[in-house]
Amino acid sequence: MDVENGNEIVTKNQTNIERRSDREMVVTRTFNAPARIVFDAWTKPELVMRWWAPRSTGMKLVACEIDLRVGGKYRYEFRGEGEKQFAAFGTYKEVERPTRIVSTDEEQTPDGQAVTTTTFTEKAGKTTVIMHQLFASKELLDEEISGMEAGTREQFEQLEVLLATTTKSSG
Repeated sequence: MDVENGNEIVTKNQTNIERRSDREMVVTRTFNAPARIVFDAWTKPELVMRWWAPRSTGMKLVACEIDLRVGGKYRYEFRGEGEKQFAAFGTYKEVERPTRIVSTDEEQTPDGQAVTTTTFTEKAGKTTVIMHQLFASKELLDEEISGMEAGTREQFEQLEVLLATTTKSSG
């Protein structure tokens, strides 16, 4: 579906979420921006702060730390309704700018709740992001996937809006 945006036509991309096995989930989305810009939006704290938390949930990303190197850590701190605060954090296992990131999600177990491999593949100025998560157990995936589909789609819509403004200002 195409949407008019001033004088431009912006392609409305879909976010696909697929459970591939008892422990695997894959999220795929194509963005209307080059890989380097999508990668930066994914990895620069000042940009992540603008899109990561789904606005409709009332949750806010209040702090974001990213040490983007092998062995480096990330930490996202959220505040939800009633000022309840929680964090998502992990370690970078691989970083290949601007095409690939492998990281752990460690907030639920010290061995890692999941290993997430995110790839950024550019073609004709658009970037397909594939986020593959392998969870430590079926139970952890069940817990993660319940109710997260709408939030992930909203996050990626927010990222699409950010990228539209970022590509205008850099192009």
